Amino acid sequence: MPHATGSLARRAGRLLRKSLFVQVLLALLLGVLVGRLWPQAGSSLQPLGDGFVRLIKAVIAPLVFCVVVAGITKAGDLKSFGRIGVKALIWFEVATSIALVVGLLAGNIFSPGAGMHVDPASLDKGAVDATTGGGKLPSAGQFILEALPNSAVGAFAENSLLQVLVLACLVGAALLHLGQQRVPQLLPLIEQVQDVVFTIVGYLMKLAPLAVFGATAHLVGQYGLGAMSTYGKLIAVCYGVALVFLVLLGLALKAVTGLSLWKFVRYTREELLLALGTGSSETVMPRMMQKLRAAGCRDDAVGLVLPTGYSFNLDGASIYLSIGTLFIAQAIGVHLSLGQQITVVLVLMLTSKGMAGVPGSAFLALSATASALGVIPAGAVALLLGVDRIMDSMRVATNLLGNCVAVFAVSRWEGALDRVTAKQVLAGAVPAGPQQPPAATAAADQEEADGAPVAPVAPGEK
Repeated sequence: MPHATGSLARRAGRLLRKSLFVQVLLALLLGVLVGRLWPQAGSSLQPLGDGFVRLIKAVIAPLVFCVVVAGITKAGDLKSFGRIGVKALIWFEVATSIALVVGLLAGNIFSPGAGMHVDPASLDKGAVDATTGGGKLPSAGQFILEALPNSAVGAFAENSLLQVLVLACLVGAALLHLGQQRVPQLLPLIEQVQDVVFTIVGYLMKLAPLAVFGATAHLVGQYGLGAMSTYGKLIAVCYGVALVFLVLLGLALKAVTGLSLWKFVRYTREELLLALGTGSSETVMPRMMQKLRAAGCRDDAVGLVLPTGYSFNLDGASIYLSIGTLFIAQAIGVHLSLGQQITVVLVLMLTSKGMAGVPGSAFLALSATASALGVIPAGAVALLLGVDRIMDSMRVATNLLGNCVAVFAVSRWEGALDRVTAKQVLAGAVPAGPQQPPAATAAADQEEADGAPVAPVAPGEK
């Protein structure tokens, strides 16, 4: 019996040392405990989470640049890259519209704000201004203009992914035009830089449990659990709709690619838990790019669709905004007609595209929607201040999975998905993870290590 107990303890210790999922899960539970028992101490731990997010953001821009340039050059066809971009935007618009409509339907059916009878005059509009920093969402023209780099260095310094994507497309096109004979050293150099960045990401991920602990302790210590009772119905509706939307995404993924969203969730459980713990999907973008490539998606599709989705495909935010708009109207006793609700969808379809990276963007989008309707006081948006942070988990998970599904779907649509590899990896038949190089490189390494022939993975779909 002592031997069995010792063996179990050793296995548990080995699992704790080697499994990032277990480490992050324990850090999450410990953060909740510290924030609940010692709220003041928990609130002071926010720098742990913020520091980790800053470190990850520092490597995202160079990583996206390298992956996109290498992807365009290897694909050897700039037209196919353009088609991937157009198809991605079509998918994003359809998915976002469905998210908005599903959110409005749920808001009408369950009426999360009914019976609150809130007087808008009693709400502090200054609190919303403090949250947003007095900022505003960019107009459509301004959004397009700001996606164009004013400076090559500035695009990286400001961590503007859309500007970095534009630069990467230009460099990739130039490399295709010049060819390997005129610039033989440049592409290998870019691939080597990409390997260095991925190695740095591996180092940073060792800090992930500490970041999750700090972020969770701050959240619970700062906001407590009281909002769960005050806004219980709104929280339940938002999370329930997000779950329904993910089921719809899973069905779409199955229909388009034959892949299982649940198996993908298991495959990326470490990344999903880390994103939930830190409240940021950007912290896992590098790892998601690695795992999508290892799961059979071509480099150019991953490099373009995933980063672009962070600005154009905010499915979770769309669900929250549509339900939040109805919640505010119901709470202050304003009835929105069908025409006004259609206006909500149209306004949010536009405002949600410029939300990424803007402080307090959800409140800015809600304020813009209230102004467009003309029947909801702008100050009523303050009703959601107490619950907004709790919605981060729903928004992050839905946004992240929505973007990953988009990568698979657009890759399949463009013939840039190796479905055989994808099914094997998601089923666990082929060990694939961020530490391994993707596709043919991984196969060659395995062949060299085992001395047995391993069939190389074709770049196109099987």
